[in-house]
Amino acid sequence: MIISEQKSQTELLAQLTEKEHIFLIGCAACATACKVGGEEEVFQMQEWLQTLGKEVTGSVVIDEACHIMRAGRDLRHHKVAVAAADALLVLACGAGVQSISACSEKRVVGGLNSLFLGNIRRLGQFEEKCSLCGECILNETAGICPVTICAKGLLNGPCGGVEDGKCETDRELDCAWHLIFERLKVQGRSGVFARIVEPKNWGKKFKPGRHENRK
Repeated sequence: MIISEQKSQTELLAQLTEKEHIFLIGCAACATACKVGGEEEVFQMQEWLQTLGKEVTGSVVIDEACHIMRAGRDLRHHKVAVAAADALLVLACGAGVQSISACSEKRVVGGLNSLFLGNIRRLGQFEEKCSLCGECILNETAGICPVTICAKGLLNGPCGGVEDGKCETDRELDCAWHLIFERLKVQGRSGVFARIVEPKNWGKKFKPGRHENRK
């Protein structure tokens, strides 16, 4: 899931200067789970804009704002309200904002900052576990990603700063390589410690990324 946070009101106001008619767009997927772009937050944004004297011409919460065709379909269903707007304010991650931009020539304003790909620990608590690096070694590290969990992103660890299983950058954090070692020990295998991991081929991290499912 993409973890995101709402931009400050000051930042939003700067983007909405001279925009008096606003159409609001939320996302029912990640932004809703993060409680920054679901129905409740879209309604709160509408109330705030109205206190500023701006007119909200309409709103929609798209099932997945990053789905370009679905975003286009939902905008067409609200074409009158969209046409009446000076700008579209999107409470979705950067991918969602770009879906909307691809489907409308209107000024599109992103209302969120995209932070990271996150796992859910519990409601409202998220943790980064994967960096989408394109060259996964989780099968050798007992399912713990050193690229992400290690503060230094080391492929051959631990570093000399580990102490009592804690990271030198923050003694409250467990050392990723200590976790990997302990889990591999429980599993009775050496895993990644059986070899020296070669430098990561960042050439596999294509930008912009593209992928099609194989049949």
